Amino acid sequence: MSDWLHNLPVPYMALAVFGFTYLLGAVIRAGVAVLAAGGRTKRLVAISPGLLAPLGIIFGLFVAFTAAQVWSDNDRAAAAVSREASALRSVMVFASDFAGVPETKLRGLVRAYIEQAATVEWPMMARQTASLKASPRSLADALQFVLSLPTGGPGQQIAQHEIVSAIETALDARRQRIIVSRAEVNLVKWFCLYLQAACALVAIACVHSDNRPASAVAMGLYATGIAASVLLIAAHDRPFTGQISISPEPLLQIMPDAPADR
Repeated sequence: MSDWLHNLPVPYMALAVFGFTYLLGAVIRAGVAVLAAGGRTKRLVAISPGLLAPLGIIFGLFVAFTAAQVWSDNDRAAAAVSREASALRSVMVFASDFAGVPETKLRGLVRAYIEQAATVEWPMMARQTASLKASPRSLADALQFVLSLPTGGPGQQIAQHEIVSAIETALDARRQRIIVSRAEVNLVKWFCLYLQAACALVAIACVHSDNRPASAVAMGLYATGIAASVLLIAAHDRPFTGQISISPEPLLQIMPDAPADR
C-alpha cells in the first residue's frame, strides 16, 4: 500500500479506506443491478444464500492471517527498541565504575547515539530507507574507548566486560529494529484481501437483487466490516510509520543529560 496512505492521520486514513470500500460496494451493486435488468433477477436470486457463509469465513481467515503478521512485526519492533534502551541504560550504570573523564565521555557518546537515532534514523525508518551498511559511529567509538580503558581491579574488569556486552546488545537491537522497519503487508496480500471482499459483496448483491433496500443495507453492513478490518491493519502495517507507530521514547527516557557548561 502506498506511502501517502500510511502517513495520513488516522481520521483521514479512515476516510480514505471507508470511502474506497463504500465506492467498491456501490460499483458492485450498480453492476449487479444492470445484470438483473431485463428479467434476469430470478437467475441471480437463484444463487444459494449458503454461499455467503463460506465467503465470509474465507475473508475472516485472510484478515486473521494478515493481522497476525502485522501484530508480530509490531511486537518485534517494540521489543527491539526496549532491548536497545535497556542495554544503553546498562552502559551508563556500569560507566560509573570509571568515574571522572571516562564516565563523562561514555555518557556523551551514548547521548550522541540516542540523538542520532531519534532525529536521523527514526525518520529514515518511517520512510523505509534506513540501512545497515553504516554503523553508528558513537557506539563504535564507545566500544573502542571502553576496550582501551585500563582496569584497576576486578570490579572495573567486570564493569568493562558488562559495558562491552551491553554495547553489543544495543547494536544487535538496532539491527533488528532497522530490519523490522522494512516489514509491511505486500501488495499481493492486499489484493487478495480486497478480491475476497469483492466476491462476498457480489454474492450479497446477487442474493438480494430482488430487494434493493435489503441489498443496500446488507452490502453497507458488510462493507463497513471490510473497511474496519482494513483500517485496523493499515494503521499498524508499518511499525515505524504513521500516527500509530513506535516512537524513540524509550531511548529518550534514558538519554543522559548534556554536560553542564563550565
